Amino acid sequence: MSEYSLVQREQGCAILELISPDDTNKLGSACILALRGQVEELRTEAQAGRIKALIITGNQKFFSAGADLNEIAKLSGPEAFEFSRRGQKLTDTVDRFPVSVIASIQGYCMGGGMDLALACDYRLAAPNVVFGHRGASLGLITGWGGTQRLARLIGKPRALQMFLLSEMVGAEEARRIGLVDKITDDPLRRAFEVASGLQAPG
Repeated sequence: MSEYSLVQREQGCAILELISPDDTNKLGSACILALRGQVEELRTEAQAGRIKALIITGNQKFFSAGADLNEIAKLSGPEAFEFSRRGQKLTDTVDRFPVSVIASIQGYCMGGGMDLALACDYRLAAPNVVFGHRGASLGLITGWGGTQRLARLIGKPRALQMFLLSEMVGAEEARRIGLVDKITDDPLRRAFEVASGLQAPG
């Protein structure tokens, strides 16, 4: 456990739960580094065959509000570049995880939080989910791989619409365009059901 996440193991899975004092699960520099370190530690367990899936989740109101904009506003150009590199390394680490990674999403999944969810193999969403990337409205663009992953997932025209218009997408639309695999009242329980059909390596 760190101040940014809680790791549990259940039913052959590792559950990485994002936490924060205000429950928004913003992704600041320290949080990104801590999360990447935990994912790397879990990689060792996965490679040893001790877990068959990694589930990443938040709380009922926020999967993640995304990058910490207050921190970003204070960064110099080189510092902002390094911040972007850190976020990209985190999502790449998730993307290359040796077993399936399942995002269990409730509430808001925004900006860098959406980039993190896009790096997962499955996205299971509650009916109250809201996806969005407000970067364009703030004069920013994600550097965490979300532009490429979203375009591959839902097609370039629809991805451009979401990014350039800072569009907010609810659960039904997200399912229709292929952003989420399934809508369910209990995405964490459904994640365990998906994981039950997976085999641990080794």
